[in-house]
Amino acid sequence: IVVPMYNTNEVFFKELIDSIEKQTYSNWELCLADGSESENENLKKYMKNENIKYKFLNSNKGISENTNEAIKMATGEYIGFLDHDDILSEDALYEVVKCINENEETEFIYSDEDKIDQTGERFEPYFKPDYSPETLECNNYITHFVVVKKELIDEVGMLDSKFNGAQDFDFVLRATVKAKRVEHISKILYHWRVHRDS
Repeated sequence: IVVPMYNTNEVFFKELIDSIEKQTYSNWELCLADGSESENENLKKYMKNENIKYKFLNSNKGISENTNEAIKMATGEYIGFLDHDDILSEDALYEVVKCINENEETEFIYSDEDKIDQTGERFEPYFKPDYSPETLECNNYITHFVVVKKELIDEVGMLDSKFNGAQDFDFVLRATVKAKRVEHISKILYHWRVHRDS
């Protein structure tokens, strides 16, 4: 799981870490690339788990390059993309691994999602269609939670800072068109944080 950080809210960060540490599937690695102006020492207390890697970048390289720095830290066969204030459901990684095990050609996976506010209230469930290249060309309905085979990232390239603001859409288009198999897990595995600083 790769997470770009920037002036990360401590409360939201704790909830993010909790959601990963509570996964029913335990063979994960979390790579944090921090582009904040200064290191927030308060966040370190949530990084005790040996599966967590953290790198302070000393400068904000922007959303794409910060994410790319996290990808470079990762050693897994698959890379999951997560924002620094969002949350995974407890079975998110289990469902992803189950999907991969059911078809080894799977190289790109996405799930349904909802939103979560500052109080933990969940709302606006988003039940997505299965993969359709034509629909995707018109609308980035995939958004989150995305897991991509590392070999596919090596083939199509990482995030491109020329498209900051739409970097995820650019990457999704490049990756899905080359993927051997794209799978949609029709379950809400991702809770997208909505707050004033979003």
